Amino acid sequence: MASMRDIKRRRASIQSTGQITKAMKLVSTVKLQKSRTKAESSKPYFDQMYATIASMLERSGTIDHKYLRAGDSPKKAVIAITSNRGLAGGYNNNIVKLIMGSADLPKADTKVYAIGKKGMDGLAKKGYEITADCCEVINEPQYQDAADLTKELLEAFGRNEIGEIYLAYTSFKNTVVHVPKLIKLLPFTMEEGGKDEAPKAQALMNYEPNAEAVLDMIIPKYMSSLIYGALLEAVASENGARMTAMDSATNNAEEMLAKLELQYNRARQGSITQELTEIIAGANAIS
Repeated sequence: MASMRDIKRRRASIQSTGQITKAMKLVSTVKLQKSRTKAESSKPYFDQMYATIASMLERSGTIDHKYLRAGDSPKKAVIAITSNRGLAGGYNNNIVKLIMGSADLPKADTKVYAIGKKGMDGLAKKGYEITADCCEVINEPQYQDAADLTKELLEAFGRNEIGEIYLAYTSFKNTVVHVPKLIKLLPFTMEEGGKDEAPKAQALMNYEPNAEAVLDMIIPKYMSSLIYGALLEAVASENGARMTAMDSATNNAEEMLAKLELQYNRARQGSITQELTEIIAGANAIS
């Protein structure tokens, strides 16, 4: 059995850790409330953006456009959105596993545009090519960040450096449910994105000045919107996952303290009993 001194030291260490995890839970709770409000208030816009593009293309007949067909390059780009900090359960590792487990993203042909140090480090260790480090974006996501990344990706797509573009992020459902998702951004297809099907077309779409000019403007905005929406959902998911993980850690610390308290009382009782036994034995010996 451990000595009373060892138990006291361990108990003090766990108490200190428990205070830290409790404080981190409170901080994550406050951040979750803010990020959740942002994600939920902006989600209808991003859903409608996808529905609008899908409806336009469905009502356009057959259009031959560079964003609607795969590029010549076998290389594929994936935007991997994770966090810059750990202590969030399996939040970061789930995205790494999602990319590694995808048949659409073979390691040899995949270029990673990393948003979040944890995902970047995890994929780099697995042998993936890290093409861009955009880790600072996840600290305070802005629409301009998504627009800049979209521009960089579309330029690489236009130069045939990549033939397809994917987005890996964690979708926010509620405080405890966060779903890793992998969607294809380009070439655009109405089956991708996990959205509801667009309503059936009633009339053909007319473009002014022409379909190519309109799609050149609309599809980049569609990509920027989906990336920005994914960033907001990822931040909410990260804070939700960290809050849950810290709550679990705090509860575990409390359980361990209760067990250590019992061990300490038993050790103390044993020590007192031993001292009494020695005193009585000494008294008997004198008499």
